[in-house]
Amino acid sequence: MALRSDVSLTPTRILTKLKHNCATPLPLLQQVAQAMSADMRAGLAAQSEPGPGLPMIPSYVENLPTGNEKGLFYALDLGGTNFRVLRVQLGGKDERVIATEFDQVSIPQDLMFATSQELFDFIALGLAKFAAKEDGRFHVSSGRKREIGFTFSFPVKQTSIDSGILIKWTKGFAVSGTAGRDVVACLNEAMERQELDMRVSALVNDTVGTLAGAEYWDNDVIAAVILGTGTNACYVEQMSAIPKLKGHNSSSQKMIISTEWGAFSNGLPLTEFDREMDAASINPGEQIFEKTISGMYLGEIVRRVLLKMAEEGGLFGKSVPQKLSTPFILGTPDLCAMQQDCSGDLLAVGSLLYDKAGVHRLVVNRDPKYTNFVEFRTHKIIYRRYAGLFFSLCVDITDNELAYLECIHLFVEILDHFFSNVCELDLVFNFHKVYLILDEFILAGELQETSKKAIIERMGELEKLE
Repeated sequence: MALRSDVSLTPTRILTKLKHNCATPLPLLQQVAQAMSADMRAGLAAQSEPGPGLPMIPSYVENLPTGNEKGLFYALDLGGTNFRVLRVQLGGKDERVIATEFDQVSIPQDLMFATSQELFDFIALGLAKFAAKEDGRFHVSSGRKREIGFTFSFPVKQTSIDSGILIKWTKGFAVSGTAGRDVVACLNEAMERQELDMRVSALVNDTVGTLAGAEYWDNDVIAAVILGTGTNACYVEQMSAIPKLKGHNSSSQKMIISTEWGAFSNGLPLTEFDREMDAASINPGEQIFEKTISGMYLGEIVRRVLLKMAEEGGLFGKSVPQKLSTPFILGTPDLCAMQQDCSGDLLAVGSLLYDKAGVHRLVVNRDPKYTNFVEFRTHKIIYRRYAGLFFSLCVDITDNELAYLECIHLFVEILDHFFSNVCELDLVFNFHKVYLILDEFILAGELQETSKKAIIERMGELEKLE
């Protein structure tokens, strides 16, 4: 059967190309894994910053929780567009976690580009408000000061367990006056300005904190991975395998290493959308692995895909929604909500696209010259509009949509010839003849006859029998 179509399939081609460029067959995954492993080894040996390979930052955390810890501890987590504060009362092996409380505060967009003092003052104020709500379930051991662990999920050059120099901001932050400074000192100064009686006892990133938290419950844990606003991994390494720490004394002969693998880029499969987003970012050429998989960027990648499909393929009709051109208008939580919508009408998807990107044209309002293919679970719906009539077929996900598109067109041509300029009333009052026509070229869901001439001749013979 000859296939022909006067419609644009650009959106389909865009998605097909994207799927191809995103493919990660096993040989490619092995190459990427080998390249990352080589970058990790190079980073462990690097004697200067920045050096070859991944940063592989020593955390100076040499001993992990045992479960015997007792007392009141605070934690502050700054790792993305929110910061979280927590307090926990630990009771040792027998009681473990006696009580916990936490709060989360969104960081205003403007503070992500503010000064160091403005950002840390905002954090210290939130911490002070949280500390003021401490109730009777929590108490500090006699003679001790309140301690806080500072989880700082950005690359730092750590010099001890409670100090670290910021290397650079990532995850969309561009705060001035912090690079090259000790971030613990920045927080301590801000807490002093708030007259908050608390000291930072440990500086870790969120990955190291995750590993320590898991170790509290399971002593066999040796690695942790973060997939959130950004991405990172850490693991327990033998001191003998860390050349750049040669001469450092460690009682355990081990140390947690923060790989900072978000900076990895060697051999990664990148699409045009990845490259365009990287070029438009505040740190082009950096954090490539992070930009391809983390929550900060996935929504923006999808927005760029939708924009190209709208501009070049008429995905939403003749016009392109203006809001769709706004960078980061779609967030990863929006994608999660849409992915979870399994309803027949995809109401949640439509609502989110309307609210976030200004997409308000319904599928049925699209220009009739555009072909539509909709995939849902294990089936595809193929439909096309002719004047005031819509014709649709539901087929298996593996079937050829172009073949069934031609099948629809063949059916419409036969109807038009048989009824002499077919209209809705012809179908309503002659539905039995419509079924006869379908029976001539589709049997048991399979295409049996593709010759328009043969079908029309057969219908003429049936007409004579009536």
